[in-house]
Amino acid sequence: MKKFDIRKIRVRKVSVDELDDRMLLINLYATQAFTLIIGLIWVLFQRQNVISLFTPPKELEFLWWGIGLAAAVIIVDLLISRFVPEEASDDGGVNERIFRTRPIWHIAVISLVVAICEELLFRGALQHAMGPYWTSIVFATIHVRYLKHWIPTGLVFSISYGLGWIYIQSGSILAPIIAHFLIDLIMGLIIRFRREP
Repeated sequence: MKKFDIRKIRVRKVSVDELDDRMLLINLYATQAFTLIIGLIWVLFQRQNVISLFTPPKELEFLWWGIGLAAAVIIVDLLISRFVPEEASDDGGVNERIFRTRPIWHIAVISLVVAICEELLFRGALQHAMGPYWTSIVFATIHVRYLKHWIPTGLVFSISYGLGWIYIQSGSILAPIIAHFLIDLIMGLIIRFRREP
């Protein structure tokens, strides 16, 4: 049996075009699992109760916060895509590759997984420690594929700050989860059903 040598592991930068569909999905779900684990550990170290964090409040006001922010973000994003050249908001083709050929149910699953995992880490853990401004800077930096252009970077920062703000206003992490889910779902469906020029 051959002995495993960790020194032989090589890491290299890979473009999205080099990944096949299966590897792209593995990467997506592995990243979200990693995000979820870090978020859970961080929340537990902060001595927060994970169950009460996800318990819906008695009033349904959090729904309106989530739906309202999602509607505002989608309107702004559609206006930007209408008036700003495509190369100024390019993400390297990642969203196109993820959503373009996916069935509707899978777009919904991806959107839900991403919303829960990222909001647990960023709103549930990071914002609890650092506040919405610094959390939004970290959130924008983590979405590295947008950093090539200032418009998507500013949009990601603004969305994150909005998610943090509705978390504070509603008092429930479910508001940013709903907003994040709706934003990803609707933008994914737009990519999926968009006609080619």
